[in-house]
Amino acid sequence: MIKNAFISVISQKENEESRGSVEFQVFSFTTKIRKLTSHLELHKKDYSSQRGLRKILGKRQRLLNYLSKKNIERYKQLIGELDIREIKTR
Repeated sequence: MIKNAFISVISQKENEESRGSVEFQVFSFTTKIRKLTSHLELHKKDYSSQRGLRKILGKRQRLLNYLSKKNIERYKQLIGELDIREIKTR
């Protein structure tokens, strides 16, 4: 699993960066999203976990919107590192 190896590399970086930074928050939401997604593949009718997943997705989306407005270079770098899709602007 390449993504797990990548996550361990980023978690080592967390000591260097502030835990309150936008990048770290998006990273932690992404790990939670991946864990919940794998859980929901096994338990399809776990509706409370589905709701939690939607809430976390919304929080990550708002943080990514904020980052794309403030600093587009950091946003593109973060999207590339975490291997997530780019958001569509309205």
